[in-house]
Amino acid sequence: MIHKYDEPVYLISIVAKVLDIHPQTLRQYERENLITPSRSSGKIRLYSQKDIDRIKLILRLTRELGVNLAGVDIILRLKENVDTMEQDMKELRNEVLKAKNYQSVSSDKALVTKKSIYEMIIFED
Repeated sequence: MIHKYDEPVYLISIVAKVLDIHPQTLRQYERENLITPSRSSGKIRLYSQKDIDRIKLILRLTRELGVNLAGVDIILRLKENVDTMEQDMKELRNEVLKAKNYQSVSSDKALVTKKSIYEMIIFED
């Protein structure tokens, strides 16, 4: 059975075994707000493949690079900000491309293009 990338299906014991870590490590990451596994109706933690990939990143930062959990928190937040900005830039590029193709810009936006570096303004008395 194939599950979606962000579908919570794995129990804490399975994730701990697959990643070769103690379940308490996963609970610690949750207390530090580094991960937020879903909960079943019976309050059982359930992890998605997306959660597992995030945990792998945390383990790489801590084990291989020697980053402490406070540093990991900062790095993960910065990564999320960069990802958001990259998505925003992609959307803006698409809007600009669309505006150039149709030679029009929506009323809530302005498209400014410069033909040269210099602009001349003449004031009359």
